[in-house]
Amino acid sequence: MPHAEIVRQLVAELERVGIDPDHMVAGLTSRADEALRALRDLPDGAGPAAFLSALRTQASPIGLSASPGALDPSRNGHPPEP
Repeated sequence: MPHAEIVRQLVAELERVGIDPDHMVAGLTSRADEALRALRDLPDGAGPAAFLSALRTQASPIGLSASPGALDPSRNGHPPEP
């Protein structure tokens, strides 16, 4: 699908669920197909919080370290000590 068509679909879906596409930047690190899937699952007027929640549950992590313990919640976002 051409880039312009993907952008048009994303903007249309953002507007449908009640999100101002001019101010929506949270989904920029997600793949377009994941953002569209998350948006299409939402009802009209769902809003930004619903989109972000759906995106978090459906999107693949991007740029995360694969090292063991890198995402250890007990470290409160701090990397493992050497």
